[in-house]
Amino acid sequence: MSGGIDQAFEKLAATMQGLAGPGERAAALNRATRMAEALLFASPEPLAEEDVQRVLPAEVTAAEVMAALGERYHGRGVVLVRVAGKWAFRTAPDLAYLLSGQQEEPRKLTRAGLETLAIIAYHQPVTRAEIEDIRGVALSRGTLDTLLDAGWVRMRGRRRSPGRPVTYGTTEAFLIQFGLDRLSDLPGLDEMKGAGLVEETTPGFAVPSPSDDPALRADEDALEPDLFETMAEERLAEEEPPLDPEGDLGQEERQNPARPPGVDHT
Repeated sequence: MSGGIDQAFEKLAATMQGLAGPGERAAALNRATRMAEALLFASPEPLAEEDVQRVLPAEVTAAEVMAALGERYHGRGVVLVRVAGKWAFRTAPDLAYLLSGQQEEPRKLTRAGLETLAIIAYHQPVTRAEIEDIRGVALSRGTLDTLLDAGWVRMRGRRRSPGRPVTYGTTEAFLIQFGLDRLSDLPGLDEMKGAGLVEETTPGFAVPSPSDDPALRADEDALEPDLFETMAEERLAEEEPPLDPEGDLGQEERQNPARPPGVDHT
């Protein structure tokens, strides 16, 4: 008899646990979604799922939280977007014109700067000579400097060829600036034709598919550390003795004490 009662209680407990599980799960997901929402609003930069996961309950994943948050903000004035593999809140694209007068106007790139940036984005890793060969004109030093200062382009490495020229590639800041999740989101030839950017193409013309892999290629070497930076780091690493207030000057004063005014020892 007691065995039957125990089994009945076990079945009842299992049933109650099954009923309570979904509710507790929903509550945990809702709380985790609010936590992620607060983090994203407070963060000045997009956040990776790993950064969000650190503060979430163990039973909830950042991926499902972002999915829930995306649904919550779908169709609203602020939307959740994925840029450079990270998450951020942005003004809805159809309402961006409302804030056009309140945002600081970014520095506009010259035509040469835009062309150079596009070549680097699609052909990276690419050298200066290769950029000039694609554009058909010489590249001024200021053009690359502008892109490097903006943080949209970086020096990747050195090509394993005579002269070992520097290779260039885009940065995470480039993806964020242009609202891209990855480089493969750049428009292809068909999309360019659909947008009216390309009308007719010569036979054999194609738009390369850039890779999102940041690792050096087989024909690239790592950049050597800057000589002056290395010297500065070595200088800072040297252990210097602390300043002694009773050092050389104090020793000299002890050996030749100051004479009181008006006293002549001659």
